[in-house]
Amino acid sequence: MTEVSAHGISGATDLPIPLSYALIGAAWALTFSFAVLAFAWREPRLDPDSPGTPLPAFARTVADSAAVRAVLGGLGLLGSLAVLAVGFFGASDSAHNPVPGIVYIFVWVGVMVASLALGPVWKILSPTRALHRVICRATGRPQARGALPYPEAWGNRPAALGLFSFVWLELAFPEPGSVLAVTIWFLGYLIVGTAGLVVFGTVWAERGDPLEAYSSLLARLSPFARRVTGLPVLRWPLNNLAGTPALAGSVAVAATLLGSTAFDSFSMFASWRDFLERVGDDSTLVTTLLRTAGLLGFIAVVGGVFTLAARATGGLTKPERALLPRRLAHSLTPIVAGYLIAHYLSFLVEKGQATLILCADPFQRGWNILGLADFDVRYVLSTHPAVLASLKVLAVLTGHILGVAAAHDRCLRLLPPAHRLTGQLALMLTMVGFTFTGLYLLFEA
Repeated sequence: MTEVSAHGISGATDLPIPLSYALIGAAWALTFSFAVLAFAWREPRLDPDSPGTPLPAFARTVADSAAVRAVLGGLGLLGSLAVLAVGFFGASDSAHNPVPGIVYIFVWVGVMVASLALGPVWKILSPTRALHRVICRATGRPQARGALPYPEAWGNRPAALGLFSFVWLELAFPEPGSVLAVTIWFLGYLIVGTAGLVVFGTVWAERGDPLEAYSSLLARLSPFARRVTGLPVLRWPLNNLAGTPALAGSVAVAATLLGSTAFDSFSMFASWRDFLERVGDDSTLVTTLLRTAGLLGFIAVVGGVFTLAARATGGLTKPERALLPRRLAHSLTPIVAGYLIAHYLSFLVEKGQATLILCADPFQRGWNILGLADFDVRYVLSTHPAVLASLKVLAVLTGHILGVAAAHDRCLRLLPPAHRLTGQLALMLTMVGFTFTGLYLLFEA
């Protein structure tokens, strides 16, 4: 059985679309989008409170069913306990243990892709929420209230720290595929998440839980939403995106997700690997520190450049400009989604199959649960490189165009009329830079 790697891209130099063609296509697509936005989109159009179209009665019943949510939450909790059991008592190597694949592929990628399509999936499957509900019922305390109020100044910062801990494990830790390391991270996530819910109530899950924050962020691009009354509806995704809360740490969350994905591609460059071998020599500590510095550097550049670009406008007071980065941070969500699809698509589809096969016998006892061991991995994307390359380019460009649209609409609301176009210039150029850099890393890694 092939070992499940922590990385989604193992090289893209064999993709049939030359980088120059991809960059030219990106330039035309973005230029066209800027022209349309500047001349045809002159007033704010996105409304997070738009009524949408109510779901059919049956779908509303399922979506609002407490029994369905309880069952799904219970399955999430049982699944998490199974992951811990297999992680601690199953095979010690990832070639025979499905835990790294479950966490890296199904949770980190699969849940997030599902959230793009269906809404905040992790909020329903969350094992920490399920465990917290059990604790609250046993103690008779309300779920929403914790022992202490959640500090507003924290915003999404705890979630950003949690996300960084995961991407550090994936990209900087010496053995990212270690079954024990992945299991310990997941156990730590469960402990911290449950403690946060007990101390602060459900607001912790919304703002401090890294997986729920990520899932809920991408869910803003789902067509499924709820009215203020709670009625489930279908709504234009950009309207949902416009309702993203502007919290402290919002830029940090987006920068961590986007910067880590970029660093993942960059880490495949031969020059970077040669540098690690030359400077790190045989020292695991030095190599880990260099990888950590590189990861932090990419995150800092993404966050710093975006912050400076968002604040580069006139017509506002200094305190108002200071709030612009968090108010515009939602425009990075489509870009994050685009890179998620482009970077991890083949990883999810093909290595996800390998992980399912490993689930047939998680304790190496000769089991064949659900007959999964009888299946073979079908490389449906790797064997069609032209399709894969086209999907990658399409995902990146779609994400950037939607990001530009979201930023443009928000700027129309926030900036004075005299600065509505000029005030966006730095931000638009930054997004162009993100597009070209992202395509370069994807196709030249």
